Amino acid sequence: MAEENEVKTEEPVQQVEEAKSEEFAKKQPKNMYGFVAEMWKQPRHGDMKRLQWERMIEWRKEPSIVRLEHPTRIDRARALGYKAKQGFVVVRVKVRRGGLRKRRIKMGRKPSKKGILKITMGKNLQRIAEERASKKYPNLEVLNSYWVGQDGKQKYYEVIMVDPHHPVIKSDPKINWIANHRGRAERGLTSAGKKGRGLRHKGKGAEKVRPSIRAHDRKGK
Repeated sequence: MAEENEVKTEEPVQQVEEAKSEEFAKKQPKNMYGFVAEMWKQPRHGDMKRLQWERMIEWRKEPSIVRLEHPTRIDRARALGYKAKQGFVVVRVKVRRGGLRKRRIKMGRKPSKKGILKITMGKNLQRIAEERASKKYPNLEVLNSYWVGQDGKQKYYEVIMVDPHHPVIKSDPKINWIANHRGRAERGLTSAGKKGRGLRHKGKGAEKVRPSIRAHDRKGK
């Protein structure tokens, strides 16, 4: 009887250990991109904090729009469609922060009508960065963008751009569709643009975001 009890108590312990090992294996990154993504999840901690601090010192001295040889976040760039081949260009854009605070009205209307609270931006800073990059390089088309850093005054985004007239791009069936989609950043067709237009939601609560915000007298945001 004692031996049976010992066997019964050992089985659940083994099961718990196996479950923990499986969970630990799932959390572990599988390749280089996984390691890079884990580092970027907490850019203000550990080794990334020092690295980002050094980057901000260099980036502040650079112009607002800088063309890069390689993306800073290779995992995010690859997830958004970047390929290390001819026709793809990566640009870092610096956009100012703040400027959304409105002065408080002292007299002349009801406090509830002063128009200070619940006032949001028409466009987020990421969309502004994409449009500025598109204006800087009119022969290229914006594919997507991602955040790479910020300080007290600026935010920095890297914009993935594609040359729709390059022979390598034209011969690639996975990206040659972009030749027929001009003005993606200006029309809000990038990932950041669709998020800013409220197109991430469907059904209840999103009745006035389709076909567009303007079609419903801008009541969808």
